Amino acid sequence: MRGMWLVLAVAGLSVPAAAQDMGAFTTGPVFEDFGPHAAVEGITQVPAETEFAVAFDVAEPAKEGERNKSVKSAARFINMHVAAGVPEDNIRVAVVVHGKAVLDLLNPEGRTAHELGDNASAAMIREMLDEGVRLIVCGQSATAQGVSQEELIPGVEMALSAMTAFALLQQAGYTVNPF
Repeated sequence: MRGMWLVLAVAGLSVPAAAQDMGAFTTGPVFEDFGPHAAVEGITQVPAETEFAVAFDVAEPAKEGERNKSVKSAARFINMHVAAGVPEDNIRVAVVVHGKAVLDLLNPEGRTAHELGDNASAAMIREMLDEGVRLIVCGQSATAQGVSQEELIPGVEMALSAMTAFALLQQAGYTVNPF
């Protein structure tokens, strides 16, 4: 058996780890129902003058009945940094959505038109839009999925493509978050 773990390790496969302890994670201060984060020992605050302009890449759709985990990561980024002392006004976040994940941005009529059930991400997306997070749909992916602008949750933007959205965001000073 020990030799098998060695083979797995050499092959670059991970050995099962102990369950994660999520007890130290809390939500808020911006999004109270999602975006959990934890304080990190030795790091009390990020300098208050810090400014972030970050774009998140979302291509993976949510699992049935769940919120989109990659969109939740953008909320976690905001919660984590505001909790660490960065003013919310100093944080600009854009979420660029492409592939089948565009279906997570459909309004109820759009979900019905595409024969999909309730959108578990909808309330989270509306709350993020209300807090100034930009959600941008790849127009190429939307076309491939048969999605029109009218079928999107109000406030969601449509770009020519995800590539175009990222190029324009980078020109506006955004960095792309690799997570």
